[in-house]
Amino acid sequence: MMQKILIVDDMPANLKELNLALKSPEYEIFVATNGTSALEVARSEIPDLILLDIAMPEMDGYAVCSQLKKDAITQNIPVIFIKERESEEDGAKGLELGAVDYISKPCRAPLVKARVKTYLELKRQQDIVENISAIDGLTGVSNRRHFDQVLEQEWRRAIRGFSRLSLIIINIDYFKLFNENYGCTAADDCLKQIAQALDQKAKRTTDLLARYQGDQFACLLPLTEAKGAFVMANKLRDCVISLNMPHGYSAVADHVTISQGIATLLPYPHSEPTKLIVSAEKALAHAKLEGRNQIYFVD
Repeated sequence: MMQKILIVDDMPANLKELNLALKSPEYEIFVATNGTSALEVARSEIPDLILLDIAMPEMDGYAVCSQLKKDAITQNIPVIFIKERESEEDGAKGLELGAVDYISKPCRAPLVKARVKTYLELKRQQDIVENISAIDGLTGVSNRRHFDQVLEQEWRRAIRGFSRLSLIIINIDYFKLFNENYGCTAADDCLKQIAQALDQKAKRTTDLLARYQGDQFACLLPLTEAKGAFVMANKLRDCVISLNMPHGYSAVADHVTISQGIATLLPYPHSEPTKLIVSAEKALAHAKLEGRNQIYFVD
């Protein structure tokens, strides 16, 4: 998988020089020419490494780094400062703010490549550990913590790209009665089977299937209009039905079924992703009121 690098510098010549030095099929490179833009790209793209110039107008590299480290979404992204050769104090201050290293100008391509390669490998190892902590222990799909992080990231990306974002919240119908009558072991097995079946339908690399809470799952669909979300909901319903798990205590079928609430929104600047969650939860409540084993949509 390609790793992402964000280069931040207000001088086009410097951006070009670093771009050429790091050009590789292994890297996807993003650029920003000011601090504000850098923070926006960092939040939406979540790069694996940031090369950050210190001397920039309006918002310098120190201020950018400080903001990155205060934000839960970006605080773990390693930052390498680009500084003027004669200023050792710049490097020391940058390290105190949370940067992992610094490179002095003029940047030498071999040194830049070596430093970048080293820190990207460290980031890759860190991501492996974090990915393990992002998995729900019972079902093997993403957990709520990871879902919240990805939702925040995709919300910011949708704002930048002026694109729609869809969310489906899925509830297993009458799961409490299933648990009470078939027992905890059977209930856990039911959750596992449904989670894996749902996860197999969220095939795009941008889609995310996560355990939302208890007997509920969430399917996040970036770059997806309402029609596409409804198509996905039907696929999710059909895959659960195809499992044909007996449920003699359900009021809607003799097998396990799901109810789904869909919300599709166009995120706008300064809005929060909780708006999408609230809409999807309301839609799910309507689906359950309508008799369960339903799909209800809110646009």
